[in-house]
Amino acid sequence: MTIQTPVTANERVYPAPKVPAIAICLDGCEPDYLDVAIAKGLMPTLKRIRETGTDRLAHSVIPSFTNPNNLSIATGRPPIVHGICGNFLYDPETGEEVMMNDVRFLRAPTIFSQFYEAGYRVAMVTAKDKLRALLGAGLKFDDDRAVAFSAERSGETTKAEHGIDNASAWLGMPVPEVYSAELSEFVFAAGVKLLKEMRPDVMYLSTTDYVQHKFAPEEQGALDFYAMFDKYLAQLDEMGAAIVVTADHGMKAKHEPTSKEPSVIYMQDVFDDWLGEGKARVILPITDPYVVHHGALGSFATVYLPEGAERAEVKAKVAALPEMMEVLTKEEAVAKYELPADRIGDLTMVCTGGMTIGTSADRHDLAALGEPLRSHGGLTEQEVPFIVNRVIDLGNAPDLRNFDAFFYATTAAAQ
Repeated sequence: MTIQTPVTANERVYPAPKVPAIAICLDGCEPDYLDVAIAKGLMPTLKRIRETGTDRLAHSVIPSFTNPNNLSIATGRPPIVHGICGNFLYDPETGEEVMMNDVRFLRAPTIFSQFYEAGYRVAMVTAKDKLRALLGAGLKFDDDRAVAFSAERSGETTKAEHGIDNASAWLGMPVPEVYSAELSEFVFAAGVKLLKEMRPDVMYLSTTDYVQHKFAPEEQGALDFYAMFDKYLAQLDEMGAAIVVTADHGMKAKHEPTSKEPSVIYMQDVFDDWLGEGKARVILPITDPYVVHHGALGSFATVYLPEGAERAEVKAKVAALPEMMEVLTKEEAVAKYELPADRIGDLTMVCTGGMTIGTSADRHDLAALGEPLRSHGGLTEQEVPFIVNRVIDLGNAPDLRNFDAFFYATTAAAQ
């Protein structure tokens, strides 16, 4: 590494790393997953790192969904800066509901693009392709200083678009099934090989929460996953990288304890009953193509009210529902959660810990849910791990955020 210049991204200054700075986002990693696996002796590397490095808990952004948090980690800023406030967006002007995975929705440069522009080598590997374009925004792949690809589409990568031809063949691993633990293992394996061959200055590894949606912390599928991760973490650590392990959100059981049926309140049906059919519009920002994970049921939603509706009155009625933990106006949500005002509705709704919010009962196909529902999105899934494999001063402030990951990774790498 010949460059030793700090990098400014979105008004934050990142130290020049002397060794590779890596942030690992364990999608859906409720802190209990690590505690249980360590207690069972399955994560000796992480156990050692927690004891000899720095071990804290941090908060994700709200809504505690994948896209907003990954882009917050990638930009070092909350959604009001980068614009990605969900997996899914409603545009009142066009009446369209669209996936928020296009670069046109991104309002701030990523840390990766700023490091690349400064002459550093950058790499990112994601499990799902929905994040790859957003994370790779602003990169050029013609000079061997940038790599960005997903495990999901690893058999289709090209040098011109991803920085590497056929990542699956390069890694010697088949393209994994999207609904599998292997999708995340591909990310870890690719990270190890990139560190050996490319030695990026900054690298981001982001997984999928398929396992966390499917298995509770004490179940075998989860234990196997974290034992597998620990082996790859050991390799990254042995190669001298400064590593921050965090998550985009936690994960909680969202089902009835006896029947195991999903715990859900269908708010579009509620508003139809209160205001007339189709007058209000409930948007579920968790919505994405991976319905086997969660059936589009999460713990955060936003609603666009019809013209003339008395917002304060409607807010009070929603807040009085026993399933609700918090209901905010648009202005309150912008102030409290730093969300972009033009991409949320008139009210935001966060339900209680064991509950989820749906639209209408007949619009959710839950047949694909093979296990009792586990999901995220609300305040009870906001707490995430924040572990550094170096001793570093994170301060005593209670507001450590998962999107501080690269600031502290580069700080550790600059020591």
